[in-house]
Amino acid sequence: MKKDWKPGTMIYPLPAVMISCGSEPEEYNILTVSWVGTLCSNPPMCYISVRPERHSYPILRKNMEYVINLTTQETAYATDWCGVVSGKDHRKFETLHLTPGKASVVRAPLIEEAPLCIECRVKEVIALGSHDLFISDVVNVKADEKYIDPVTGAFDMQRAGLLVYVHGNYYGVGELIGHFGWAVKKN
Repeated sequence: MKKDWKPGTMIYPLPAVMISCGSEPEEYNILTVSWVGTLCSNPPMCYISVRPERHSYPILRKNMEYVINLTTQETAYATDWCGVVSGKDHRKFETLHLTPGKASVVRAPLIEEAPLCIECRVKEVIALGSHDLFISDVVNVKADEKYIDPVTGAFDMQRAGLLVYVHGNYYGVGELIGHFGWAVKKN
């Protein structure tokens, strides 16, 4: 039997990503976001939702660019820390010994320790209530070559050890149970 609960955001698991922003090293910051996702594949578009009171919010609004850095089990501590500690009080790249890398298209830095970095340019910001939605074009993706299969050219997400967020907790991605279409594939 199912019980009614108050309306809430119970869609889990979510990616736990670090968003890097800023156009100059003095302004660089990292914030952790789990309200992130794909909007469209052609053209490639995504979104992040950010509270206006976050330190990174005016940086995002000013520059209208950012990088979504996928996180891993190895960067779990940094991922959590960047979500609970404000950039107004800490220089997060330096404190966590993360390396700001040069993105190819946007001015925001990428995080070199991330296996996949998605460069984004904001198209529109929509105020929704507690969060504002940043609808963005994906303008480039940088992938760590060690996770790219030399034969197929595919990025090995499983081997990257990605991190997900579930209602206040972080988990590593579990074991592979099938591929897209496996349920209808004929033997």
